[in-house]
Amino acid sequence: MNKKISSALISVFYKDGLEPIAKLLSELNVTIYSTGGTQQFIEKLGIRVIPVESLTSYPSILGGRVKTLHPSVFGGILGKRDDDTHVQEMKQYQIPEIDLVIVDLYPFEETVEEQRRKASSHGGSLEEAVIIEKIDIGGPSMIRAAAKNHKDILVVADKKDYAGLETILKEQNGETSLEQRRAFAIKAFDVCSAYDNAISNYFHQTQFETIFHKEQRVLRYGENPHQSAAFYGNLDEWFDQLNGKELSYNNLVDVDAAVQLIKEFVETTFAIIKHTNVCGIAERKTVKESWDAALAGDPESAFGGVLICNQTIDKATAEAINEIFFEVLIAPEFETEALAILKSKKNRILLKSKIIPQGAGQKSKEVYRTALNGVLMQSADEGNISEPITVGWKEVGGRETTEAEKGDLKFANLVCKHLKSNAIALVKNKQLIGKGCGQTSRVDALRQAIEKAKQFQFDFTGAVLASDAFFPFNDCVMLANEAGINAFIQPGGSVRDKDSIEYCVQNNLAMVMTGMRYFKH
Repeated sequence: MNKKISSALISVFYKDGLEPIAKLLSELNVTIYSTGGTQQFIEKLGIRVIPVESLTSYPSILGGRVKTLHPSVFGGILGKRDDDTHVQEMKQYQIPEIDLVIVDLYPFEETVEEQRRKASSHGGSLEEAVIIEKIDIGGPSMIRAAAKNHKDILVVADKKDYAGLETILKEQNGETSLEQRRAFAIKAFDVCSAYDNAISNYFHQTQFETIFHKEQRVLRYGENPHQSAAFYGNLDEWFDQLNGKELSYNNLVDVDAAVQLIKEFVETTFAIIKHTNVCGIAERKTVKESWDAALAGDPESAFGGVLICNQTIDKATAEAINEIFFEVLIAPEFETEALAILKSKKNRILLKSKIIPQGAGQKSKEVYRTALNGVLMQSADEGNISEPITVGWKEVGGRETTEAEKGDLKFANLVCKHLKSNAIALVKNKQLIGKGCGQTSRVDALRQAIEKAKQFQFDFTGAVLASDAFFPFNDCVMLANEAGINAFIQPGGSVRDKDSIEYCVQNNLAMVMTGMRYFKH
């Protein structure tokens, strides 16, 4: 349906290109409503303008933050012309119909860039108060309202579209078609979407910069000796270093992986980390027993690793640990005699953790990593199937899991979460006995895990298996069952889930699906 433009609301930051539009509207006897600087600009052209204040009975207040946010303005934009109730209410409250909305947005991105240039040239920081004031409120609201009601209203949200509007005013005598109004509405929504993204990106970026521009610690070198490196942050918030050389880049990466892992566990747990992967972990009644079981899981890979425990290191454990070479040991406390033993090697790094005992560690809500020429951000992975409120526990196999299997499956699932994908974890009696990680196929990860367990002569009877993602075929279940494993935990979600389920049903195997994937790249 064609609509004749009889009234227009104009409120723009950029006035260039507006003059011919205003003159054409005047020639077509269109009633123009406007605000502030736009009103003054149009009046200087000798064109009559009705101030928005005459509709709202309020002046521009709060330093210009509130000008158009009023029912008399939004009623004129949102009112349906074919709805008798709307028409009657608009008459009752003396709300004029508005047929054309020309509104652009405050220059948020331009202001951010200007502030960055100033900060760069003067060595200062961004004036965030200036940037905040360029977050438009009324503009997006009016644009969205007009775009929503495009059945009756034409909305122009970008000066780049003035040429199209000018053509309509000249060639169609100010009359618009529904197709034209819809096309302009789509562009308007695009403008608002891009604007909101720019604001969101700014705040995410400044949050990252806040993290990044902390105290700098220059490291000896990076991942390799030919790479320079630095750490930005405050390690003193996390640890007291009791002994050893300066932490290296690789140390810090492994320490972070160790901390993220150990805070998943509440009971006495010891873990060994190598190149960010778990190579040994066990839960036992005592710290010494936990250490012995963790080391037994893969004593070869433990060489040069990062060790972490969520309980106090006692003398007996220190004596056992002292027999192997390791880079870092992290624990919430060290007994005096234990510390004396462990300090016998001056380069050995001992860290007393401040915030990770008994699963009570602070959890970062956002995780950052560089990619290409930018930064990726995601929320931290706090998924944990040990918390039924967070995610379900669905028994889908040929039998129910036993209580012992339930405990091992939960333990295995958390260990698998901290292995690089594709990942498989084999656990028996809360001890990691085999793992496959960083493989390009899931079955290869399983073969690696089985071979690791066989290398150290573990018996698979009673062992359970965790997978970080679904089984696309039943080959993993078959291979594991042939080795002697008969309980599985996996997220599910494959179009061929039934293949693995049917195999478990036919062979009386237990299988749990959690609905929560644990990819780690």
